[in-house]
Amino acid sequence: MLPEKLHKEILKLPKEQQVLFELVVSYFDEQLSIRDARIKELEDQLSKNSSNSSKPPSTDQKEKPSPKSLRPKTDKKPGGQKGHKGVTLSVSDNPDQTIVHKVDCCTNCAKNLSDRQVDDLKTHQVYDIPELSFLVTEHQIEIKVCDCGCVNQGCFPNYATHYLQYGPNVKALMTYLQTYQLLPFARSQELIKDLFNHNISKGTFENAKAEAYEKLSSFEQELKQLLTLCLVAGFDETGFKACAKRMWLHTCSTDKYTYYYFHEKRGQEAMDAAGILPNFKGVACHDGLSSYYKYDCSHSLCNAHLLRDLIFIDERFSQDWAMEMFELLMKMKKGKERAIDKGKEFLSNISLYRYRKKFDKIVEKGLAANPWQPPKEKKRGRPKKTFPRNLIERFRDRADEITRFLFNFKAPFDNNQSERDLRMMKVKQKISGGFRSKKGVKYFTRIRSYIMTARKQDICAFKALKDLFVHQKIATSLVS
Repeated sequence: MLPEKLHKEILKLPKEQQVLFELVVSYFDEQLSIRDARIKELEDQLSKNSSNSSKPPSTDQKEKPSPKSLRPKTDKKPGGQKGHKGVTLSVSDNPDQTIVHKVDCCTNCAKNLSDRQVDDLKTHQVYDIPELSFLVTEHQIEIKVCDCGCVNQGCFPNYATHYLQYGPNVKALMTYLQTYQLLPFARSQELIKDLFNHNISKGTFENAKAEAYEKLSSFEQELKQLLTLCLVAGFDETGFKACAKRMWLHTCSTDKYTYYYFHEKRGQEAMDAAGILPNFKGVACHDGLSSYYKYDCSHSLCNAHLLRDLIFIDERFSQDWAMEMFELLMKMKKGKERAIDKGKEFLSNISLYRYRKKFDKIVEKGLAANPWQPPKEKKRGRPKKTFPRNLIERFRDRADEITRFLFNFKAPFDNNQSERDLRMMKVKQKISGGFRSKKGVKYFTRIRSYIMTARKQDICAFKALKDLFVHQKIATSLVS
């Protein structure tokens, strides 16, 4: 927009010069509009951090934002609360060994007391571990020839099928270190060397994982079948590197089961290949990726993502509706929690109506604060909208999915269960940098599915792995 004085001076110019001047001005106006839009977009990106978006904390700048937990504050002090039953070492009635420290002479007069009767004993108990070393067990089977000429022999245990091999404890430890504790080969070898003074080759580690992978084949199939029958399950995915390429790790999680699957794609092709969503008829909790809506099941959106987006809009655009919606979602969550504490399985129709009416009113306010009209000139692709407009349209179009947790108590408020199951993949990437082969990813995902399912059912990870190499009873019981 030109100043009024300059506009009057232009009108005094010849017609040809006026036209040329207007063309130049319109060109620069267009360029400035493009640059302003780009500057605003970059400022929006810089304004996002781990507290107001789904960006991980590792991407925050040097001046990290003050932490903003979505959990409400309480008056409780950190640590054990009043009435909390403490846990400490307990005195053993039958110690494994007893060492008596004798008194041979008097510290005052130096008299010999070695033959004097003991008047009293004072005890201190020390919990420690014995010196670690490998135990070599030789299994022998008898061979007897009957009078009829038949040669009879005993049977070796199923974990001692070769002339010389490692036992189930060692195999479980190797698998435990790499698949559960996420240690790379070199550090796993170093740990065993330091603790047991024994060298194990990289190939032996691979063989242990390969054996565990084969033993868990039927477990994986039964786990997938079981998850398709669940009433509520969380779905999520995250990127990781394998074979120097970006791939995707998908997960399906409940409070008792975890299934991992990797694929080169993120969307429907990968979800079909995983084999759960195509047959799933329950409530799928997810982050709103469009591919999930292609499946014939109920949907519940993760509100933790939406809360962070609302914080960003409040900080960046200062729109009142954002914090109003934030507070309403938290009130809904508390209302559900209070009802559950009272033993209720659902809220009253009046409460549901009031919550939904407030929800719709805030959505109307957000739409009014972010008006939008389609551009007159048609361009390829979708017309670009502002971030607040996109979010408020999600609240408008996906209201049922966003409030599903309030109407169905089995549906969670967020998808944190699935996100927690995926978090360790990021830890593994930081430690090891990724996988060198697809075979390694297959081993990891199947074994990790078994371990996490066992942990959710209060079974020790090492115990579950040891059982896998002996008789596989735990693997069967987890999905029975």
